[in-house]
Amino acid sequence: MKVAIITGVSKGLGESVATLFLESGIDVIGISRSSNEKLSKLGYKNNTTYLHYPCDLGNIADLEKTCEAIHEEVFTEELTSLYVVNNAAVVEPVDQAMNIEAERLAHHIQVNAIAPMALMNLCLRKATDARVPLFGVNVTSGSADRPVHGWSAYCSSKASINMYTQTVALEQGNTENKVIAFNPGIMDTEMQEQIRESSKEAFTEVETFQDYKRNNVLKDTDAVGSVLVDILTDDDIENGKIYSVADYL
Repeated sequence: MKVAIITGVSKGLGESVATLFLESGIDVIGISRSSNEKLSKLGYKNNTTYLHYPCDLGNIADLEKTCEAIHEEVFTEELTSLYVVNNAAVVEPVDQAMNIEAERLAHHIQVNAIAPMALMNLCLRKATDARVPLFGVNVTSGSADRPVHGWSAYCSSKASINMYTQTVALEQGNTENKVIAFNPGIMDTEMQEQIRESSKEAFTEVETFQDYKRNNVLKDTDAVGSVLVDILTDDDIENGKIYSVADYL
């Protein structure tokens, strides 16, 4: 039995990846604040299982409680492979760093950096104990490699995810476990809608992002999800690599 644990599964890239896994015969555990009835029906149609666990990734206690429940469900004698997709993220607060309150910054780092690290750490420990290979991905961004005006939190959290991924891969080098990062590029998602609504004072590149939508250059999440699933299920997956959808689409 193969199982995929996916965060941010209710919409966007998370929903697309979950759909592809279910259609390929892999059971899915979804973690998000909102449910997705479409995935439940799709699982039934494809003779696979979709289970949703409501969770606020901004609350570490809630995350740990959810992980404990998931592990009891997933780590059975039937499990042969585990996929972990850390997809959930927030872009806000979008503003100059000097204007960002500590509470909003802490929530951002919790969702974008601490939560995916904590989930991957726990899954790696359980998978190692169960002697089940884990294939994990942390969704990153091109902004991890360059400063963006108004995105001090987002750039920093994604840069930390890249370094975390490479460090874990180094530690897991002699095992069957593989952990990568994946840059999906600019997609047609609710996050993009939020970005386009930013003021120019808070985010100087806002007009560029508005043009992305106007000129129809935003990628479809299903196409991007297909690339990601192909990478995760490829026997030649390269541990610690930061993959980019731009190399495939």
